[in-house]
Amino acid sequence: MTGVPCLSMRILVLGGTSFVGRAIVADALERGAQVTLFGRGRTGAGLFPGVPRLLGDRDAGDCAALASGRWDAVADVSGYVPRHVGQAMDALGDRVGRYLFVSSHAVYRHEGLRPGSAEDAPRRAPVRDTEELGSDTYGPLKVACEDDVLARFGDRATIVRPGKVAGPHDNQDGLTYYVRRAARGGRIALPADPEQPVQVVDSRDLARLVMRLLEDDRPGAFNAVGPAEPVTLGGLIGTCALVAGTAVQVVPVPPETAPPLFPLVRPAWATQQRSAARARAAGLPATPLAVTAADVLAWDIARGQPPLTRGFSAEQEAAALAAAGRPGDP
Repeated sequence: MTGVPCLSMRILVLGGTSFVGRAIVADALERGAQVTLFGRGRTGAGLFPGVPRLLGDRDAGDCAALASGRWDAVADVSGYVPRHVGQAMDALGDRVGRYLFVSSHAVYRHEGLRPGSAEDAPRRAPVRDTEELGSDTYGPLKVACEDDVLARFGDRATIVRPGKVAGPHDNQDGLTYYVRRAARGGRIALPADPEQPVQVVDSRDLARLVMRLLEDDRPGAFNAVGPAEPVTLGGLIGTCALVAGTAVQVVPVPPETAPPLFPLVRPAWATQQRSAARARAAGLPATPLAVTAADVLAWDIARGQPPLTRGFSAEQEAAALAAAGRPGDP
């Protein structure tokens, strides 16, 4: 079941109604693939009418719906711990062709990392004794998942390691925070060096890469990072202001003034300078950052700009800016 043209390709998507999975399903349908969804059925009930849905809950160990059916490829977007992946692979048996696992660049070690690192950069040690997802376990758990997929499928395994994904329907408030804040204009508090490099990949580019890898029946690991041109945090904010038609001034403030998990701020700069050469050669597109930002702004406005979970609140930012003062203040 390899090398199947997209118009006749049967694809099973494990988790296909939230952000990245949603983008993959949309791209697959646009390219004429026959898609089946597997998930809990709790989100996106109105999405993709007519697409078959199999109900199950990987957290609860319920993969019974995968016990029948055949697919040319699986795109696993919702596997976070080895148990998730193992249960899906056990249930599917030999009734699938290629298994594409959406991993993360969190699998890589930070120690000794250099700008331009590729897919052969050292990974972190796998973790299997917990299912608690946190900053210390998320990457190692993904490493364990990758190892299990490779052990089971060999050259029929494909690993995609996205960096920070951005685009409409983002449920993690990454680029959305900066797009919304830049649209208001004025002085913007940034608890980081504006020269910090940052890599965001458009969710639709990631989806197209996934589909190209499946269509081409391509094995291996791929860094899905973007945009194509290097950008700094300050430059990203400037791009967001440009598409919104506003004027902004980026004001660096002490990192300790920021709430935890501030969007896109990374102490290890080399983690934001990974090479996407292999993914580009395999078909990863290069949507300009300005296009991604403009589309996120339009989507955010259309949904009514609900409260964000990350970044400064208005009150927190005002306090940080007041403490930073103005250029020339004593």
